[in-house]
Amino acid sequence: MGALVTDVTKKLDITERKADHLDLCATDAVAFKGTTTLLEHVRLVHQSLPDLDVDAIDLSVELLGKRLRAPIVIAAMTGGHERAAEVNHTLASIANERGYGFGLGSQRAMQKRPDTAWTFQVREHAPDVLLLGNVGVVQAREMDPELIAGMIREVGADALCVHLNPAMELVQPGGDRDFTGGTETIARLVKALPVPVVGKETGNGISIETARKLAAAGVRTCDTSGAGGTSWVGVETLRAEGEQRSLGELLWDWGVPTAASVHNVVTAGMSAIATGGMRDGYDAARAIALGASAAGFARHVFMAFTKGGRAGAEAFLTRVENELRAIMLLVGAEDIAALQRAPRFVTGELRDWMALASG
Repeated sequence: MGALVTDVTKKLDITERKADHLDLCATDAVAFKGTTTLLEHVRLVHQSLPDLDVDAIDLSVELLGKRLRAPIVIAAMTGGHERAAEVNHTLASIANERGYGFGLGSQRAMQKRPDTAWTFQVREHAPDVLLLGNVGVVQAREMDPELIAGMIREVGADALCVHLNPAMELVQPGGDRDFTGGTETIARLVKALPVPVVGKETGNGISIETARKLAAAGVRTCDTSGAGGTSWVGVETLRAEGEQRSLGELLWDWGVPTAASVHNVVTAGMSAIATGGMRDGYDAARAIALGASAAGFARHVFMAFTKGGRAGAEAFLTRVENELRAIMLLVGAEDIAALQRAPRFVTGELRDWMALASG
């Protein structure tokens, strides 16, 4: 009887946690307090004679074997709760129609509670979208690769994000404490799985050391989820009590900023999906100018959806595309490859982070 009660409690906990995440991420209460993405330190050079037609600018890009109409990913957010199903189904449908990528939230809930699998299953709504599955490295360490491959097949994912979240777990009530074997686990999955493995952080960014370890393990694409956007340490701090809450307050702004994370990933020879605090097309343009292949939007899309439904999310994404296209015209970039080569200079703290990566 005791084991049954414990099992039921765990099931309730993971479902309730997903609901808490949705409530908290619908506001700015979980933003970083002082740390920024450092994208403000990327200065693009204005070109008064672009010799381009803004409507002819090509936003398309290839990512993880699929061609996107624009370099945009609606990044991993949720799953495992009935409210998450509406978010996933609607936003995946938007991504499919607009030619973006779409990321699922952690499928740990799906593993622990198979009855929640439907909240992750978006293919009916998004048959052609670039779909990114999601599993934690600690959970993957304990799972047979064939089981993970089955989870990929069940949702029809084109790639698997293996998320790294030690800071978040340290604060999360009941979170993981043993992070050994992560690099070995990722290398094993790269070899065993039928789809590409994407290294993914969850709000604390990717250092040059971590980027090099991921590249050595065979990873070719990383989702940066850098510091300066949503603090998932902050999310869990608001759910924690006692010493864990105190630790979370201390670590709320911990991490490698998004712009520095993009530079680290590219320096290590991988493709970068720039996530973590992406607010608009200007942020996307600056991240791409640093070498990113695409920009990922999560909380700001979710907030637009929460406020205005499908139409609100679509309006936000249309604005992002229009801003990106305008900036590409103003720097004389006819396509994404040209934007990656566009003249730019770096100031302040970001310059110091980039120097650290070159040292």
